[in-house]
Amino acid sequence: MKLVTFPASYSPIVEESKTVRVYVFEPERIDHNLIFVHGIGNGNIPYLLWFGERFKEHNIKTWFLVLPYHEKRAPEGWTGGEPFYHPSPAYCVERFDEAVQDVIDLVDLIRKENDRPISTMGFSFGGMITTIALAREKRIEKGIICCSGGDWRWINWYSPYTKKLRDLYREKGNEFGCRSEKDCIKNRGNTLEVIKSFESIEDIRKKPPVFCYFYDPASFAPFVEQKVLFFWALFDRVIPYRSYATLHSLLKNKKTVFLPAGHKSSYFFRRYIARKVVRFLKDDE
Repeated sequence: MKLVTFPASYSPIVEESKTVRVYVFEPERIDHNLIFVHGIGNGNIPYLLWFGERFKEHNIKTWFLVLPYHEKRAPEGWTGGEPFYHPSPAYCVERFDEAVQDVIDLVDLIRKENDRPISTMGFSFGGMITTIALAREKRIEKGIICCSGGDWRWINWYSPYTKKLRDLYREKGNEFGCRSEKDCIKNRGNTLEVIKSFESIEDIRKKPPVFCYFYDPASFAPFVEQKVLFFWALFDRVIPYRSYATLHSLLKNKKTVFLPAGHKSSYFFRRYIARKVVRFLKDDE
């Protein structure tokens, strides 16, 4: 494993995130490039690095992207990803755009280095970033989404991991007056109907009643044309069932693998997941 760094193409809110960090797992022969996007928080990074070593054995060069505001891209004392937990949609749009831009800039870097196919794989929060990146960047040929979902209503108001965000909503609200799930429903309207009204990816930032659609992976899912391998952990509580179901229903070109696991316990199926991913990437080659 080696470290590759390059300057961020945007101005992050902390100095540490101005340098993009990527852990690269280099095989002897490159058949495929895989951009790997981890979940929110620093704790999952050491575990997920395992995939890079495993994929290397199958001639897949893995580019493990450290997201903004994580690990050494964050101030000392941060647990990783703090700026993504914010009640203001306008603020979150900028943070999500930064993460997706890192993926796109990494595609640029990879394409300068080799001409092998590029795919993206994301776990949890990383699956959300992967979904948006797939819709925006067509040089990415395939996507793998694991233990992830869409529709902020279900994630923000039902996931145990977003309790601190719910507290912020109740204490401070946001520019749309959202302090409760009731406010969220009123402001967002019928999510699927709003998303159905998007005729182009540009409409995502023109038609919605509120800004939280601007960075909702569900908004981008209909514009993902690439083949997608979707891992659904059946006993996941971190990503609520309805969040999974919304994102899953909006992805057109998907193959689904159900895991008899929860969010964290899906890691026990890492060898099974890796085998499925390798087969998925090597199909059609």
